[in-house]
Amino acid sequence: MANLYDQLPIALPDEVFTDLVRQDGVRIERIVSHGQATPDGVWYDQAEYEWVLLLAGAAGLMFDDGTPPLELAPGEHVLLAPHRRHRVSYTAPQTVWLAVWWSPQA
Repeated sequence: MANLYDQLPIALPDEVFTDLVRQDGVRIERIVSHGQATPDGVWYDQAEYEWVLLLAGAAGLMFDDGTPPLELAPGEHVLLAPHRRHRVSYTAPQTVWLAVWWSPQA
């Protein structure tokens, strides 16, 4: 048994990604952010599905397809389809995410 809030890293210059499960084409990870954002001009464009749930803190997501930006609070989640270009516009201190990734072929 484990707790997602155990051993949270203190404020660091980079986000901390911790794999919780990696099996049969599925990856579940905890992400801890402390004010990080995607650098200006950079967009994530990944080949996998990504479902993210904000567990603590706050964060903003922006999309390159004209969709209005999202402001996420604890308990809110979003599904990102493969190749949907997005970026993190901000994170609050001690923001904790749960991310689930899987291939379109899964």
